[in-house]
Amino acid sequence: MKIKLDENIPHPLSSVLAALGHDVRTLIDQGLTGHSDAEIWDVVSDEERFLVTQDVAFGRVAFAGKGRRNAGVLLLCLADPSGSALLRRAKTLFETEEPSRWRGCVVVATNRKIRVRRT
Repeated sequence: MKIKLDENIPHPLSSVLAALGHDVRTLIDQGLTGHSDAEIWDVVSDEERFLVTQDVAFGRVAFAGKGRRNAGVLLLCLADPSGSALLRRAKTLFETEEPSRWRGCVVVATNRKIRVRRT
């Protein structure tokens, strides 16, 4: 799966996901930190990457869609948004779920639940 990590996601997750066989790029590595959500969404859509973020605004952007297909987005909405908690939850999700089924979906993951909605 082609994945893009937002700047609010711990950078070590890129190595974890790569070890699971995913093609991972980060906004930080691409020099896209501080860009607007619209600019980031354009890059994510152009690259056909699944976005992992804490920014719930991307859920609305994915549904608005501007008539464009998108690879989807995972919104991590945890009670404890520390780097270690985010890393653990994301790792668990990608190991125990079938992320390939998330393509084109808005996926919301809390500490205990996961909801998947097609855009």
